[in-house]
Amino acid sequence: MTYNEKIASEVIAWKRQMLRRPGVLNKMSKKVQDKINSFIPEKVHKGITVTIKQMIRGVLFGAHWTTKRNRDFVDLLAKDLAADEKIKFYQGTAATEGAVTGAGGLLLGLADFPIFLAIKFKLLFELASIYGYNTDKYQERVYILHIFQLAFSSAKHRKEVFLEMSDWDKKSTELPEDINQFNWRSFQQEYRDYIDLAKMAQLVPVIGAPVGAVANYQLVKKLGRYAKNAYRMRLLPLELEK
Repeated sequence: MTYNEKIASEVIAWKRQMLRRPGVLNKMSKKVQDKINSFIPEKVHKGITVTIKQMIRGVLFGAHWTTKRNRDFVDLLAKDLAADEKIKFYQGTAATEGAVTGAGGLLLGLADFPIFLAIKFKLLFELASIYGYNTDKYQERVYILHIFQLAFSSAKHRKEVFLEMSDWDKKSTELPEDINQFNWRSFQQEYRDYIDLAKMAQLVPVIGAPVGAVANYQLVKKLGRYAKNAYRMRLLPLELEK
């Protein structure tokens, strides 16, 4: 079995996971999250929502997100190895950031949201470049947002996002150029609902630092894994059809 065939098998298993129906545990977690959200002050909700919306606009149109395209990787194995190295680097960066903001109490804990968002998006831009996709293109930036949603959404919404990503090279030609047509409201709500349970504990004195470090480390690890498979899926169409 070649390396590409091995990875194709892994991607097929991952695709099945993305299309799986929500389980009992997932539904229970959603109910718990809704209850937690009801206790959070509306001012905090609005602040996080505005931050995420501004970050999305920056990702789609901000020149500072441009990443130099890598052309040195001869095959998928080389790309995967480079991606693994990049993911580990950003895991360490995110863990350090989570520990520092978690140790700083409520104000620094709230500052973690935009900082951590920036770290995750920077990783996604780096991975897109490694796998050979030009992030100067609006369509590739929207794909990055889809990867982000895929990693940080409920099982129900995840399936919807994954179906939107299927056959992306064809679908991307039909994308509107107007950012207002992107469903950022659903994006930010799903993201918040997914990470709030772990990240809100970061605001608690004493335990905030270790919780922030571990949560950030694991969340970046998951994001990296999803991004790798999302780009592998586009690079291995023939193998995936066998």
